[in-house]
Amino acid sequence: MHNGSPDVLVRGTAHDGRVRAFAVNATRVAAELCERHGTEPAVSAALGRLAAGALMLSAQLKKTEHSVSIRVLGDGPAGVLLAVANGNGDVRGLVGRPVTGAEQVRDGKLNVRGVVGRNGRLTVTRDMGMRHPYVGVVELVSGEIGEDLAHYLASSEQTSSAVGVGVFVDARGHVVAAGGYIVQVLPGVAAGAVSRIEEAIRALPHPTTMIRAGDTPEDILGRIFPDGFDLHERSAVRFHCSCTRERVERALALLGETEVRAILEKDRAAGRTEVTCEFCGERYTLDGPAMEAIARRARR
Repeated sequence: MHNGSPDVLVRGTAHDGRVRAFAVNATRVAAELCERHGTEPAVSAALGRLAAGALMLSAQLKKTEHSVSIRVLGDGPAGVLLAVANGNGDVRGLVGRPVTGAEQVRDGKLNVRGVVGRNGRLTVTRDMGMRHPYVGVVELVSGEIGEDLAHYLASSEQTSSAVGVGVFVDARGHVVAAGGYIVQVLPGVAAGAVSRIEEAIRALPHPTTMIRAGDTPEDILGRIFPDGFDLHERSAVRFHCSCTRERVERALALLGETEVRAILEKDRAAGRTEVTCEFCGERYTLDGPAMEAIARRARR
């Protein structure tokens, strides 16, 4: 059973605004994601870390409809992992292979690197409502997600960052804590201040240790900035998928009339076509007349 604290994201600054910081409790988010996808423990940790990271990156978005997606494709057995978060605090995600059969625990920790892989790419896409989204791609450095995100922020966005993300899974395979922090040092911060921040981060317990102990995201930032920080935003975060029946029908129409009629013919004996959302597992059933209508729409 997950902890009783709400899923919350906070955004703050310190050192006269020259240090940005984000922290999130994403326990319920990760638990629902993993329950919907039926992930094994190590994959649960990878997907939950990715969702926490996407939520914190989305805290910089100006509008609720803008979004950030993080895609990881390593050479491990889990295949592609994807998390998409928007400016409203909504996040959804998917994984290619929820159950890999790989070793789940290594060296006393969930074997995230083993299911993600050491080699591959991390891609961040920021959709700001413009004609072309911003896309940044880096090679994986560890497959642990947090280190890979820090590498992306440093190399693709030229921002020195510390990233800590974690997911704790109990003996029954249930997510009981998930979340983390991102601290970004901007130009102009005194070297002594940077050293103190680095020391504070090195001294931190694991993110899930803090969350399981009842620390709020504000408490986590308070540990990093013992001299104080400015809290700018505190908002709820949640799992939410944007799929609807109308969107499913539009997506099918984009396949073209020939493809839609081929699907209709294949499913004629069953009398219905079932479409499952990859992000949330929701199933949409379309009968013959509905598919005929989609085929006619695709013709236009």
